[in-house]
Amino acid sequence: SAPETEAFEDAEECARVLADAMSLKKSAVDYMHPEVGVTAADGACFGRNYFNRYSAPETEEDEFADERAEILEEAAALKKSAVDYMHPEVGVTATDATLFGRNYFNRYSAPETEEDEFADERAEIMEEAAALKKLATDFMHPEVGVTATDATLFGRNYFNRYSAPETEDVEDADERASVLADAMALKKSAA
Repeated sequence: SAPETEAFEDAEECARVLADAMSLKKSAVDYMHPEVGVTAADGACFGRNYFNRYSAPETEEDEFADERAEILEEAAALKKSAVDYMHPEVGVTATDATLFGRNYFNRYSAPETEEDEFADERAEIMEEAAALKKLATDFMHPEVGVTATDATLFGRNYFNRYSAPETEDVEDADERASVLADAMALKKSAA
């Protein structure tokens, strides 16, 4: 007897299912192997470059972009210098390995290089430099204010206190002296 044949509708349904399975397999392979890349020859896949068209806004050339980057680097360096100048209390920090080295002057086998009087003078200079740094910091930051805890720094103004005797201005004292002199003269002439 003859083999059974599928109906036409069943054959279409089978073809549709196999086509869907093939597209799913292609998607799975594309997902699992991104190194293969995408290849397309369909004319609808190609588009227009909107960046190089004549009506596109102008873009910056490489030379100007490099110059802009240099200017921004210099501005950042100037800002860092300005911050270092305006805030001396921050100090200098360095983490570059090439900045650290061996001190050949303070090693154990180094000869003595400084006498006592020079060391004392150096200590005085360092104290003066520290005092000058404190003054510069106080000058550059007046918002910090002055703090003092020494009892001898506090005093009382004996001339402007409420219980102080009233004092006269120079003009009032001169006028009082002239009135008293006139009164004495009238007293003598009346006697």
